[in-house]
Amino acid sequence: MELIQSFSVDHTRIVPGIFTSRVDHLGEYSVTTYDIRLKRPNREPVVDVAAMHTLEHIIATFLRNDPDWKDEVIYWGPMGCLTGFYLILKGSRAPQDLYGLMLKAFRFVSDMQEVPGATAENCGNYLMHNLGMAKWYADEFASYLEENAGNSGIFEYPKTERLVTEDGQHFYDS
Repeated sequence: MELIQSFSVDHTRIVPGIFTSRVDHLGEYSVTTYDIRLKRPNREPVVDVAAMHTLEHIIATFLRNDPDWKDEVIYWGPMGCLTGFYLILKGSRAPQDLYGLMLKAFRFVSDMQEVPGATAENCGNYLMHNLGMAKWYADEFASYLEENAGNSGIFEYPKTERLVTEDGQHFYDS
């Protein structure tokens, strides 16, 4: 079976940032999946599950209400590895074009007094939220983005080439 695109990125070299994960062309339309990476995979603790759930609720609500972006948003949700989120948008933009939006979204979390949609009627696990920790992670990531705004490495996956042997085994060049 062929590896899906997100599994073919060298996760030992990814840093927090905003990356293009894939672009799908659907006839005359394109849809882009962005990797919004908060943590270094396999090198630092992942985001707490309850905080991740809270960040999902708050930022999804923010994105779907932002007047400049709401019509472009298809999906915002957590990665299974708990190191970041996927953002799926209509069209195709450079990751740098999302910098202001992501900074605004993560800064928005700090002003929240309650989690939108955190009721039994609105959420499948409404008791699993942690607003305090969500604010901490959001501030950590927003501060990181601000500190690294001029660093192109937060917008480009690390450059590695996957070498394939004659028998189909995959190796990285690094």
